[in-house]
Amino acid sequence: MNTAPLLINLAVSALAVAVTMLATMAYALRTGTQSVVDTIWGLGFVVIAAVTFVVSGLQGEGLTGRRVLVLALTAIWGLRLGLYIHARNRGQGEDPRYAALMRRNTGPVVPFVLKNIYWAQGWVMWVVSLPVQFAMYQTGGLTLLVWLGAALWLVGIAFEAIGDWQLSRFKSDPANRGALLDSGLWAWTRHPNYFGDATVWWGLFLIACAHWSGLITVVGPLLMTHMLVNKSGKALLERGMSRRRGPEYAAYVARTSGFFPRPPRRTA
Repeated sequence: MNTAPLLINLAVSALAVAVTMLATMAYALRTGTQSVVDTIWGLGFVVIAAVTFVVSGLQGEGLTGRRVLVLALTAIWGLRLGLYIHARNRGQGEDPRYAALMRRNTGPVVPFVLKNIYWAQGWVMWVVSLPVQFAMYQTGGLTLLVWLGAALWLVGIAFEAIGDWQLSRFKSDPANRGALLDSGLWAWTRHPNYFGDATVWWGLFLIACAHWSGLITVVGPLLMTHMLVNKSGKALLERGMSRRRGPEYAAYVARTSGFFPRPPRRTA
């Protein structure tokens, strides 16, 4: 793997992320709805993968089969996530998280949202995408490790997509209004979608590890897992659920794994 072409791509992909987030910010300020950035989150990774695919191709770098595989896996994940979040949020107005954040602002809006929303998500997106960028510049063949990574990706996308589908179907039934979903994958983990999300990126990291340079990109899945478990994902959601659902949610927590799937406990 040639380092200089990869470094050029890293700079170009960073520029692509900046343009994507600035365009999203401009749209959000015009519509007054910052939660549009949640839809762009998944699509931003598709932009990075597409840019890397084009740039590496123009440079004559990487193995075509590996580049196509990584582009396809990233695009499937990002497009599914972006379309799901768009469908879920359509017509719902501003997300309470962003509404609460905006109430903290006491100065000019643009610097505030740039620092707290768009810069914050943009740099995380770029770092998490490192396995995708490195993998497309590697010249090794489609080894067993690559296919093991693809298999792990498949486990992740299945958990994420099925978990989201089960939750959507549950919420669409009026009989479940006010109830807590604790069946299907949601009986095995309180966050099948977050577990699946993290697993997807560990799978992409494994693909990048077919070459030793991929080890450097471990920061990507580690950061994604940290965000999902300790920051904007599991921790934030569970604080809100504990306040709203009290003992009912505490009982669910006692019998159900917090992240890694396992059979539910029979008793709390």
